[in-house]
Formats: sequence, structure tokens, C-alpha cells
Amino acid sequence: MPVLDHGEFERPRRGLWPAMKRGMLCRCPNCGEGRMFRAYLKVADSCEACGQELHHHRADDAPPYLVIFIVGHLIVGLMLHIEMAYRVAPLVYLATMIPLTIVLSLAMLPPIKGAVVALQWAKYMHGFDPAAPREGAAGVQLH
Repeated sequence: MPVLDHGEFERPRRGLWPAMKRGMLCRCPNCGEGRMFRAYLKVADSCEACGQELHHHRADDAPPYLVIFIVGHLIVGLMLHIEMAYRVAPLVYLATMIPLTIVLSLAMLPPIKGAVVALQWAKYMHGFDPAAPREGAAGVQLH
């Protein structure tokens, strides 16, 4: 369904939640078929299935921040629960919680980065809006 944007042009509405779900599955936010990443956290330049350009993303620090926030709360909550329920030596925490933190963080980074890129795509942020003027490196409009 077309949506008027600032009275200048029409663009189709992109579903936020379906796009973010596809992004969390590390798939193209447009079609859900192509892979979003060409390496562990390297976003592909474009979707191999539908051709949607993905190189416009500006995920930057949001995915690591969200991962730290989520994993930190999980680990601290788990440590507090264990501490209140059992008597555990501090070395047990070092031997278990540090590896758990690393594994959880590494496992959560790609889906969260995929969701952030999909959010940007769905909301026409950055270069994902083909009708918006683009700026070069020196701040000069290219479009």
C-alpha cells in the first residue's frame, strides 16, 4: 500500500516485523530467501535472490550494545539466582560464566545485526530510500 512521504513521492509500505523476523534469521529483509551476511558479520552488498541492495546499512554500534545489554542481564540474573540458591566457589563462576558470556554474545550478534539492518531497510533509513538525496564523503549531494 503506497504511503505519501512529505508530499513529494509515494513509496510502498514495508512491513517492519516481517522484515525484522527475516533479518533475525540472517535473511534478506525484502524476500527472506537470500543470505544477509557473506561472512560472520559482513553484510552482503546485495541479496543473491532478489537483488535488493544491502550495502546501505549503518548498523555500527547498535548490535553490540544490544547484545551487551541482553547478555549482561541474563548473566547477572543467573549469577544472582545461583548465589541465592547455592554456595558456589568464585572459581566456578570464572569457569562457567565467562565462557557462557562469550558463547551467548557470539551467537546473538548476527541475528541482532540482521534485525537492525532489516529495521533500517523497513523504515527507509540511510541509503535504503531510493528517492532520497545521497551525500558523498564531503557532504556534497550526489542525487
